[in-house]
Amino acid sequence: MPTMNIIQAVNDALRIQMSQDDRMVILGEDVGKFGGVFRATTGLQAEFGKDRVIDTPLSEAGIIGTSIGMALYGMRPVPEIQFADFIYPAFDHIVNELAKYRYRSGGQYPCPVVIRTPYGGGIRGGHYHSQSNETFWAHTPGLKVVIPATPEDAKGLLLSAMRQDDPVIFMEPKRVYRAAKGDVSTGDYTIELGKAKVVRPGSQVTVIAYGSMTHTALDAAKKAEALGMDPEVIDLRSIVPLDIDTIIKSVEKTGRVVIVQEAPKTGGYAAELMALINEKALLSLEAPMVRVTGWDTPFPYTLDLEYLPSAERIVEAMQKVIRF
Repeated sequence: MPTMNIIQAVNDALRIQMSQDDRMVILGEDVGKFGGVFRATTGLQAEFGKDRVIDTPLSEAGIIGTSIGMALYGMRPVPEIQFADFIYPAFDHIVNELAKYRYRSGGQYPCPVVIRTPYGGGIRGGHYHSQSNETFWAHTPGLKVVIPATPEDAKGLLLSAMRQDDPVIFMEPKRVYRAAKGDVSTGDYTIELGKAKVVRPGSQVTVIAYGSMTHTALDAAKKAEALGMDPEVIDLRSIVPLDIDTIIKSVEKTGRVVIVQEAPKTGGYAAELMALINEKALLSLEAPMVRVTGWDTPFPYTLDLEYLPSAERIVEAMQKVIRF
């Protein structure tokens, strides 16, 4: 198996699907000749032509509105929003149109749009290039929300997403776009959406993460192991659909929970996970659950490491619940 980073894995998935399905089109700002600001679409316009890899004006509402129209006419659009922070001009299109067409038409008009977008901090992009807005989409019925952490998962999950008849928000952790490397299966394969992965088995505390925070959680697990702790780390891979069964199985084993999210604390997805665990496994808990999150502030300039959850903060949270 070749070694790839997440950018290369995404590019490979896009190329495979473009080759297999001539209904698929890619559109977005600079996705064509330039290959995207992070180069995820490099070479695709040269291979498939300008009619299928389309450079658009700087208009997120236009990109998503056009994608919805394409999908309703039988195409399979995969738009790219250059940064997740830029998606808000298209918010009404996504929440009130894209997510609801299948429901409002009684199933007659699925809307198979996969919105790819890099999210999160770690590149010193300040508050307009660093936000983690996954909770908005998780709160919107009709959308699936997928957040890979590794190249192997990015390729398999993206191929699966592009074959759904429901809209998918595919959020790519740009902090580890090139830093996360690993063996990636060649050719065509899919990973089922809604299946979490236990990336480190353990017995004392369940650490739940997704996207770039999976890598931080694994780093924390190594530090915790050196201190005599035995954490189990779960990578959710998608938050809608959510693999609650894997979470509950782990919680019943460990009795303790630490949840890591990059987004601000208030109203974040970690709170939803805590509520679900309380509903389904309260009597298995040996200590109150703890969240390790970003801060309730705009994302600061140049202070990424102070804002983002760190391995040290996660270790402290593990110590807190284990010693309770």
